[in-house]
Amino acid sequence: MSTSVAVYRNIYTEDRFRQTYGTEATPSGKAARLRETLFRPCRCSRDTCLHLLKERVPIFNWLPKYRLRKWILGDTVAGLTVGILHIPQGMAFALLTSVAPIYGLYTSFFPVVLYMLFGTGRHVSTGTFAVVSLMTGSVVEQLVPTPPALNSSSPEAAELEAQRIGVASAIAFLSGVMMLCMFGLQLGFLSTYLSEPIVKAFTSAAAFHVTISQLQSMLGLRLPRYTGTFSLFKTLASVMENLPHTNLAELLISLLCLAVLIPIKEVNTRFRQRLRTPIPVEILTVIIATGVAYAFSLDSTYDVQIVGHIPAGFPQPRLPALHTVPVIAGDTVAITFVGYAVSVSLAMIYADKHGYSIHPNQELLAHGISNTVSSLFTCFPSSATLATTNILESAGGYTQLSGLFTSLVVLVVLLLIGPLFYFLPKAVLACINVTSLRQMFLQFQDLPDLWRVSRIDFMVWLVTWLSVVVLNVDLGLAIGVVFSMMTVICRTQRAGCSVLGRASNTEIYRPINNHNKCYEIPGVKILTYNGPIYYGNRSFFKADVNQLLGLTPERIRSREKARKALEKREREAINTVERGVANTSFSSENEFFKSEMGENEVQSVLMDCSSVVFVDVAGAKLFIQVCIECQKMGVRIFLANCNENVLKILTSSGLMNYMNPQHIFVTVHDAVVYIQQQREKPSENTTIWV
Repeated sequence: MSTSVAVYRNIYTEDRFRQTYGTEATPSGKAARLRETLFRPCRCSRDTCLHLLKERVPIFNWLPKYRLRKWILGDTVAGLTVGILHIPQGMAFALLTSVAPIYGLYTSFFPVVLYMLFGTGRHVSTGTFAVVSLMTGSVVEQLVPTPPALNSSSPEAAELEAQRIGVASAIAFLSGVMMLCMFGLQLGFLSTYLSEPIVKAFTSAAAFHVTISQLQSMLGLRLPRYTGTFSLFKTLASVMENLPHTNLAELLISLLCLAVLIPIKEVNTRFRQRLRTPIPVEILTVIIATGVAYAFSLDSTYDVQIVGHIPAGFPQPRLPALHTVPVIAGDTVAITFVGYAVSVSLAMIYADKHGYSIHPNQELLAHGISNTVSSLFTCFPSSATLATTNILESAGGYTQLSGLFTSLVVLVVLLLIGPLFYFLPKAVLACINVTSLRQMFLQFQDLPDLWRVSRIDFMVWLVTWLSVVVLNVDLGLAIGVVFSMMTVICRTQRAGCSVLGRASNTEIYRPINNHNKCYEIPGVKILTYNGPIYYGNRSFFKADVNQLLGLTPERIRSREKARKALEKREREAINTVERGVANTSFSSENEFFKSEMGENEVQSVLMDCSSVVFVDVAGAKLFIQVCIECQKMGVRIFLANCNENVLKILTSSGLMNYMNPQHIFVTVHDAVVYIQQQREKPSENTTIWV
């Protein structure tokens, strides 16, 4: 069934519409709103305190609403499953951080408990994350490099280990302080600068760094760890050079572990809907490998590198190596942004999937407290993790309470079982590291869709990935962010100016280049600009307008000479003329040119500002310049669809000194009808009939 719309109303300029439908803002009202905004946080009452407590410590909000019978089983199973996975991954990622495996277990315990109290992501699993651990390990290696020949049981090795964890915990402390400062300034929105293509390309490229860095452990080579630019290629060249020195026993262990881990992980992924819980292949591999290494004395017989002593119990609280803060500050900024961006991205993905919301600023507080407090217990930086978060959700977790059961599993290992992993081969942990990166490598599958949807985002992905792989993790991330911002700037610079035409018998106006049945209004040129007008694109905007209107210096000078000659003839012919228009800059000049202009020449220019989201001072001055040049050509300027901020800046910049304030309209059609009616019957009341 066909439908139609009939509209009959007055023409509205911005002033008339504001007088009819707007609300007059009084100074007293503005002052009252300002006082309300400033003093609302300072009010103290019982309800306000309870609201603040529930907002800043979310466990007091969701725990009283906890559905025990419905959720407890899912949280228990998911929490225990993730806890079992945390044990091998925590020890494995500690190797990436260049610290002892026990510190990975600490980092798998304290942040989990703290995030349960302060986090808003119900399905987020925090702890050790490969990319953050790799970035932290690079800083640790720069400040405390490993000597070429070092006896792991010597006092020098213990001192070296203390220095390393001191630096790593200092990075965690500074990262936490940065997040707390960002929370205080409400800077949670900064995570948006790490777009999805950047995060995916960065994590995928970092997976290559992790894999290459683990080759030496998988092959049993004792090689220095390279940092800085081109570190991936330096490490790969060093491994290739030392291949003749491969420890065959460790190579065999690595091959066997990969042969077990990869197929079972694939089974877990493909049949996760049928499996109540994933097969805990990592912890089973760790247990079996430890038993085999102990039974056959692989460390002494075949010189296999093992984990060594893992102390039982809690660590003693101690301050990190705060004297290194000035040196690590720059690298910590990158680690902080990566950890926070990945954590918030994961939290948002699962929040959208399950229909609840997270609060980015509260996430800053949660991860800030987690890193700051846990750094006092010799932990390195933590964040949400891809693999364990996915397992937590697929295993049936409902709320943050699953973190309690996860931490209990790790606690049992810390207090009782930890020393039993003395004979665990480091090659096994390296294999766990590599196989845990499966999701990151699979992100290459998104590239065809990304190319189809947005080639600019595809280029952002590619530039970020190449920068991270070729240069370094932190430098590559910076290049990716800068390149992404440059694409945004370039898109606003090349927004493009179009000529609009009217669809017959409607009030709809569309670009005539894309709509061949939309026609221009005779004598009226309707222009629209699809972006902001600011200092970065003002020259492009001016060039587009000049081309579409034919505002060449020669034409402007020719018309100006004609205007002056016409004025002279008028003065000679008429000595005294009573004129009823006060501002001749926008009225009388156009009257002079009526006789000189042809029927099809542009007599009025209408700027559709509906897509102009903001204008800066440079853009406002450019508007004034275009207005002056049009006046010299005898062309009137009209504006339509200006948002309040744009109109305020244009007015404050003095544009109304060069054009009639009554030439600013609410819609394009209001302006067009006004121009046509003024041309035909200027004295009648102006109305719209569509």
